[in-house]
Amino acid sequence: SRAAAPPGPPVYVDLAYMPGSWSARTVDEEFFRRVRSLCYVVSGDDHLKEGVMRGILDALLAGKHQWGSDIQVTLIPTFDSLVMHEWYQETHERQQELGITVLGSNSTVAMQDETFPACKVEF
Repeated sequence: SRAAAPPGPPVYVDLAYMPGSWSARTVDEEFFRRVRSLCYVVSGDDHLKEGVMRGILDALLAGKHQWGSDIQVTLIPTFDSLVMHEWYQETHERQQELGITVLGSNSTVAMQDETFPACKVEF
């Protein structure tokens, strides 16, 4: 089991990358209560994150609910995920209530000899 985080004020940032791999399991409701970001990037298309993805996304909703403000949040997934699609469809109304936008993109970037999906975020 994890030790409880010490009490303290939340941290406000413009952009936060959610931990990947084994660390993805540490992203819970308390993470989103304490780390308040305008944009959260969900990167790392790996089987470990896919297994905990729904819990992370639900924790975002629960944590954001505790903020008590009208700060808009953008969720930026860097990979395609069936779990993400299902969560988006099932919780879309709740996302709108909480001011959460999931950013999708059909753009691709070509660099050297490979192409990959990409999106542009401006502050």
